Amino acid sequence: MLTDPLQPSAALPERSPSGSAWQELLPPMSAHEALVEANRCLYCFDAPCLQACPTHIDIPTFIRKISTENLRGSARVILEANFLGGTCARVCPVQELCEGACVLGADHTPIQIGRLQRYAVDHVQERGVQLFRAGAPTGKSVAVVGSGPAGISAAAELAKAGHAVTLLEKRELAGGLSSYGIISLREPLEVAQREVEALKALGVEVQTGRELVGAVDLDILLAEHDAVFLALGLGAVPAMGIPGEEQLVDGLAFIEQAKLDPLGLQVAQSVVVIGAGNTAIDAATMARRAGAEVQIVYRRTEREMTAYRHEYEFALHEGIGFTFLTQPIEVLSTGGKVTGLRCLKMALAEPDASGRPRPQPVPGSEFVIECGTVIKAIGQEKPALAAALGLELAGGYIKVDDGLETSWPGVYAGGDCIRVRGSASTVMAVQDGKVAAAAISERLFTKQLSVEPAVEKL
Repeated sequence: MLTDPLQPSAALPERSPSGSAWQELLPPMSAHEALVEANRCLYCFDAPCLQACPTHIDIPTFIRKISTENLRGSARVILEANFLGGTCARVCPVQELCEGACVLGADHTPIQIGRLQRYAVDHVQERGVQLFRAGAPTGKSVAVVGSGPAGISAAAELAKAGHAVTLLEKRELAGGLSSYGIISLREPLEVAQREVEALKALGVEVQTGRELVGAVDLDILLAEHDAVFLALGLGAVPAMGIPGEEQLVDGLAFIEQAKLDPLGLQVAQSVVVIGAGNTAIDAATMARRAGAEVQIVYRRTEREMTAYRHEYEFALHEGIGFTFLTQPIEVLSTGGKVTGLRCLKMALAEPDASGRPRPQPVPGSEFVIECGTVIKAIGQEKPALAAALGLELAGGYIKVDDGLETSWPGVYAGGDCIRVRGSASTVMAVQDGKVAAAAISERLFTKQLSVEPAVEKL
């Protein structure tokens, strides 16, 4: 049985292809559980949960439909507003969004909106039910670059509007973050692939192994299509610039392997993860589930962590340790094998540009953490491709207007590659795709009307 995420992991489950160490943290709701939970909802008229959802899913309506056992109708309400409803039901920080806004949360337990959403969406997607069809052909075509949440969302909305859509993905699998960057404990690979198949069912042509590398490629796409949407995501994990860095394990690569080949995951008995964001929590969790003793080191304190509070508490319950106010300065190794991480203790000073207290080294505080694997999960670089495309940038991210159009007319962008302000998340990327698709459709429709019909000369 899966270890209760609210209790410390005294013993890790045995690894096997179907072992509980790699299954989703929360089991699916039974029909009885879903009915009971749906009937707890007050179906608020001016529902704060709806306002808290970035994609504005009509939450009271989809829950009411579950209460009447209309799961197909419930799923339609969800997916009309959020084509990646299955993914978001699993990875959205619902504690901070819809469930956090639930009126029952003040004095009672908030409605389990995320799990109810998963229940309805899984019901149709596991059965291959397609709820939408492509719109009447407009004669216009759009290229979408990148098949992460923003790209899939935009492609789906454009297809429903009747445009011919080609989705380009440089990797072998479409799905972006959902396929490669979210650990299976939160979202199994098959969930992401079901959404890709639903996209194909709308007539979207998905081309994998297709990479955009520069402005010339973008120019070609614009010559072949009426508009282009860029969902480029972010870059690689940045270098730390410390001796022995070549011995560090890339956090994103580690999570990818944990997702695609968990049984091939190789970690030492003692693992250190550098960083304190959600990616660091995920990497530490998978190392822990692989049987390692794990600790996270972070140069600030618990208060400044970028990981959500509930993720931090989850990691503690998994048995992951935290060493705060600690800055790695060297990876130690012998014969090509990591033996430890040399660190300095830090003290917090005045705030830096991020508004968080600036960590400063404490003189004479050097110490070594003995370990056999060190994983680097310190965020991602800004999208380098954005500059190569010749687009105007803002703080290193692609600059867009209110309709998400870039400085290059006819080229739009969304997702993490434009996230100058606010936190990057799957649900925000989905909303970007919707906004951009609406703006593109409006542009193409206006452009079509502006072309005078041919008049036969007498």
